[in-house]
Amino acid sequence: MKIRVVDSELQPKTIALLRQAFPGRSDEIRLVEKLRSNRRDIHEWVCIHTGKVIAHIVFTNAYNGKEVCGLHLAPLAVKPEFQRQGVGSELLHFALRQEAVRSSTLFVHGDPLYYRKFGFESCRQPLCPFDMDNKHFLSIRNDGTGEFVVAYEPEFGEVD
Repeated sequence: MKIRVVDSELQPKTIALLRQAFPGRSDEIRLVEKLRSNRRDIHEWVCIHTGKVIAHIVFTNAYNGKEVCGLHLAPLAVKPEFQRQGVGSELLHFALRQEAVRSSTLFVHGDPLYYRKFGFESCRQPLCPFDMDNKHFLSIRNDGTGEFVVAYEPEFGEVD
């Protein structure tokens, strides 16, 4: 397996992967397409096996008001036939070591049992606008000071 930064050649392949990983849903596809078309500052990598994209991860800016306060992890997708084989874990471990990610506060809205394996912890602050009791909102390198609702790129609000 190889892990690569997503370039223009890989972009259509990531969209195809998102269709497979999230069947019947289009939010993740529309989100990634809008982030790209609006030229948002995103960090994304893919895992390639036998010439095919089998996993994809994206990080976008997190905001406290208009100020960047970290990164959001979303989405993380793995081709169905490679799920539960450690591919997503390997890609996430790789991403966590990359300069843009390893020095930032990270947030994820997801399964606490899964993300705690990577060092994410439940957080009380900031609040997640999609999970106001923060039951599924976790972070890394978050000092938890200051009460605010963390903001996402506008494209997250455009998909429902």
